[in-house]
Amino acid sequence: MKYRILSDEELQHLEGDLKAFLIINGVHAEEWEKLNQEEPEKALALVELFSDQVFQTIYEKIHFLEHRSPESCLVFRFLKDEQELIAIQRNPDSSLDLSSTEGIHLALSQHLKELSIFTSKRAFGQEREQEIHQLIEQGAILSSEEFWNSLQEIL
Repeated sequence: MKYRILSDEELQHLEGDLKAFLIINGVHAEEWEKLNQEEPEKALALVELFSDQVFQTIYEKIHFLEHRSPESCLVFRFLKDEQELIAIQRNPDSSLDLSSTEGIHLALSQHLKELSIFTSKRAFGQEREQEIHQLIEQGAILSSEEFWNSLQEIL
C-alpha cells in the first residue's frame, strides 16, 4: 500500500466512486458481497488499491501546503521535481503566536524584528505525492498560491 486505507467514513462519502471502481475491475454488487464474506483479504486488497488511487489523484493536484505552530509557519510549494519552503520562525524570546492567520499577519506587519525568515529548495527524496502525504500525516494543511506570493513579496 502506497498511502493509507480510506476510513469507513471516507469510503461512505466515496461510495459511488468505489462502486464504479469495482465495476471497472469486473466486480459487481453480488460478487462484492460474496468476496467480502468468502475472501475478505481480496476485498481489502481492492479497497487498498482504490484508496491509493484516490490519494494519488488528490495529491497530484496539491501545489501548496502549510504547517503552523505557535513557534513557526512553514509554507511548502510543490513543483514537478522539487519543493520549495518559506519558513517563518519567531525568535526564542518572542511571545508571538504563528498558529493563526491573524497571528501571522500581526507578526509580519508589526513585529518583523521578532522573526527569522528563510527559504530553501530541495529535490524530492521520494515520489512527490509521497512527500505530500507524509507532510499531511504530520499535520500540514492545504495552503494557497496567494499566501505563498504574499510571503514572496515580503522577502
